[in-house]
Amino acid sequence: MSQWLINRFSDYAKRPFLATVEKTYSYSDLSSAVASDFDSLRKQGIRAGEVVTLQADYSLQGISTLFALFKLKAVVAPIACASDEETRRKQIESRAKWNIDTKNDERQCTSLPCELPPYSLVEKLSKRDHPGLILFSSGSTGKPKAMVHDLCHLLDPFSRKRPRKHCILIFLLFDHIGGLNTLFNGLASGAKIVVPQSRDATVVAEAIQKHKVNLLPASPTFLNLLLISGALLTYDLSSLRFVTYGTETMPESLLLRLKTALPNLALIQTFGTSETGISQTTSRSSGSTQMKIDDPNTEYKIVDHELWLRSKSQILGYLNHSMSRFTEDGWFKTGDLVEESTDGFLTIIGRREDMINVGGEKVTPTEIESVLLELPEIVDCLVYGESNAITGQNVAAEIVARCTDDLKSLKRMIKRHCRQVLSPYKVPARIIFSEQTAVSDRFKKKRIK
Repeated sequence: MSQWLINRFSDYAKRPFLATVEKTYSYSDLSSAVASDFDSLRKQGIRAGEVVTLQADYSLQGISTLFALFKLKAVVAPIACASDEETRRKQIESRAKWNIDTKNDERQCTSLPCELPPYSLVEKLSKRDHPGLILFSSGSTGKPKAMVHDLCHLLDPFSRKRPRKHCILIFLLFDHIGGLNTLFNGLASGAKIVVPQSRDATVVAEAIQKHKVNLLPASPTFLNLLLISGALLTYDLSSLRFVTYGTETMPESLLLRLKTALPNLALIQTFGTSETGISQTTSRSSGSTQMKIDDPNTEYKIVDHELWLRSKSQILGYLNHSMSRFTEDGWFKTGDLVEESTDGFLTIIGRREDMINVGGEKVTPTEIESVLLELPEIVDCLVYGESNAITGQNVAAEIVARCTDDLKSLKRMIKRHCRQVLSPYKVPARIIFSEQTAVSDRFKKKRIK
């Protein structure tokens, strides 16, 4: 049950729990808020097994409501930044009976007109007497998939976390598996969790300086924005001990730039999926993109260069999608292409769906981006496939230049550099310059053009 984690809030009572722009709260504040919210929501009629959409961010009200619902053994579908139309679609997809909005730090609880019976997966949770979690995919490649987690299975690995006095900045969204993983990890160990006013690079750097943050979980795209912003020179980030990165492939040359700019901290690659949870990993070194999955709760194998996972914390299933990415014996086909070294370290080379097919030759965008970022004249880039009548596709690159005085010369330099280190079919056939590359609300590169 999730009760073991709620009990820890009392154990950590005197510790700082959440630092927002306005105020810092203690674990005692959180414990009291969960107890109060539990009584209030039960009186409003929310029952075990019912689906509740929760519009929230990382606030005392949002987090306490989340855990009060878990204590009620409800099935919670968190929603972070979504339009009214998208929120309504998710309520319909999940067959939610309630919606709770805490975004203005005031809880509004509304009964929803759902006449359909609960899904069988939700009823399965109810029979187990377990709370549940419904996570929606981003929908960047189609209709968002609604995934059902047994919360007890998802939380179990955190029960072995030891108390630590450290400070974590929470970055990924409230409805993202990585964001929730940071939250659960911080709560289980009694950490102080810092919530920046926004996810702007300079605002995050200022929060790190102010609260002396030790751990920053982020995406490669955001870490590059941190470099580009100049915040590393403006703010004192010496309190940082660890930066973890995941959610997308890290170009090797970007990792080396980060290691040069932040030489005194550990850069650690994490790995996980919404379907299987976040796995425990070990990076070969701060300057290497190689990692090893060494999680007792996770198995892996490589099939046709694709990483397959099977974990104790994986989903019960989808509410609105086929289980075609799962095999009959429970393996999840991640869509991540990997290379494995002789000593068991893995290098993620890209997503199968992002692969560019140039006349039958396969190209991974991250490989080209890493080559481009070897040039100090380039601060950011985005590589993607573009339609071609003869080869099917060709490689295109969007470039953010450090200086825009002579872009024609820079384009020639880029072509020359790429020809020296890449096969001809991998050299970008089209290069365009822009002020910035497109980034999703989850701080991942948008490759679809």
